[in-house]
Amino acid sequence: MESFFVSTGVVALGEMGDKTQLLAVLLAAKFRKPWPIIWGILVATLANHALAGAVGQWVASLLGPELLRWVIGVSFLAMAAWMLVPDEVDDDAADSKVLLGVFGTTVLAFFLAEMGDKTQIATVALAAKYPDFVLVVAGTTFGMMLANVPAVYLGNTVAERIPMKLVHGIAAAIFAVLGVLTLLNVGNIW
Repeated sequence: MESFFVSTGVVALGEMGDKTQLLAVLLAAKFRKPWPIIWGILVATLANHALAGAVGQWVASLLGPELLRWVIGVSFLAMAAWMLVPDEVDDDAADSKVLLGVFGTTVLAFFLAEMGDKTQIATVALAAKYPDFVLVVAGTTFGMMLANVPAVYLGNTVAERIPMKLVHGIAAAIFAVLGVLTLLNVGNIW
């Protein structure tokens, strides 16, 4: 269960103020239909994080345990630094055509917005670190939903009241601790 809880916590914190959370606010403001947006976020996240998790598992199978430990440790430290860089909404993702409907637009916009995003890269690293693919993908998806469902319902009100620098700092600290623990091989999980 460690892989589920770590994945959930890291992604939920990492998503605070992220471009996909801002995208959720924009879609909610534009369409005012929360349920198709929430289902679209879930479907897009499951697809994107399953792909990222598969890449993480593949990378883990290619590298030896010692090299993998270093790659993951350095990746977590890089994620810590990246968490301190503020995100902006991608205008192309926010302006997806309504031709697909609310659900389809949300799926497409979220899937594309997550490509190469912090949480997708974190999912790759977590899936490489933890052997249970399903728990990692479930955890990262649950973390995304924890961060984005309230954004759909509460929109800008929440975003204006939460100090994003503090949230990003906490997320960066968590990634840094995970990176250092991995590099030091604490727990001998390899």
